[in-house]
Amino acid sequence: MPTAWVFAELGPDGVSSSTLELLTKARTLDTRVEAVALGPGATKAADELGRHGAERVFASDDAVFADHPGRPAAYVLASLVEQHKPDLLLFSTSYDARDVAGRLQALLGVTLMSNTTDLLALDRARTEIFGGTKIVDVELSGPSPRLVLVRPRSFATEPADGVGPTEVVAVDAAVPDGMKGVRVVERHQEAASGPRLQDAKVVIAGGRGLGGPEPFAMLDELAAAIGSAAVGASRAAVDAGWVPYSHQIGQTGKTVKPEVYLAFGISGALQHLVGMKGAKRIVAVNKDAEAPILKLADLGVVGDLFGFVPALTEEIRKRRSS
Repeated sequence: MPTAWVFAELGPDGVSSSTLELLTKARTLDTRVEAVALGPGATKAADELGRHGAERVFASDDAVFADHPGRPAAYVLASLVEQHKPDLLLFSTSYDARDVAGRLQALLGVTLMSNTTDLLALDRARTEIFGGTKIVDVELSGPSPRLVLVRPRSFATEPADGVGPTEVVAVDAAVPDGMKGVRVVERHQEAASGPRLQDAKVVIAGGRGLGGPEPFAMLDELAAAIGSAAVGASRAAVDAGWVPYSHQIGQTGKTVKPEVYLAFGISGALQHLVGMKGAKRIVAVNKDAEAPILKLADLGVVGDLFGFVPALTEEIRKRRSS
């Protein structure tokens, strides 16, 4: 039976949601599903990886993979691939995963496809081009394994049924000094409150129409009034320095699929729509009646957002307190 591997990304909270999405999708490809977890917490993560379909987990808890990003993981992965010969290797499109996948492709000389939105078979993948306006199915040729990088939120996460015990294979992390590359000397974790942008049921996004960083405080107040909302932004607002890059939604930012997406002062450039068009309900407020996002919205309001947002916030507060 062919084999699909998932490169498991680990963080302070355990296995990343993108990894679980990839495992869920890999189970639909009529293939044996396995995972590779490298770095502190890898062995502990095997149980969760197994619950989402990994029949075998190659794991190493060695800190070299956290202290030296990219090169050690690619080096060890190349060795594992040569030994076990998987047919497909799936990565998310996070910065770390892209770093590893690119280096691995250079070592192996195999096919790599990025920005994938769906997997149709072991040798066929789907992507979107021209800002998501065209869907393209791509045949993956060349020697195995094919390396495929998938956009987050492309698949729903579902635990596997009837999962047996997961086999854990200890990985030798003897990485030569010449393959370690750069070393991480300091980490900074941005303080956050409320739900993560990718996981929020309600996303409130601001764009160029807010005119500066101060009006984002209005969106924060609205998010607090709703209670399960996160605040994001368009690339224009991020490029202007009004909010951090971590807020960016779009083709070069985060992909969100909330229950409700509230867009204020966002025109609706194609690169932004790619990151939020999967929302179940879209509400847009813009003073420009010709703004493209109004054509996509389930509810569009042509008006002054500086009057609309405070009024909406106050109304929500009243209804929640009654």
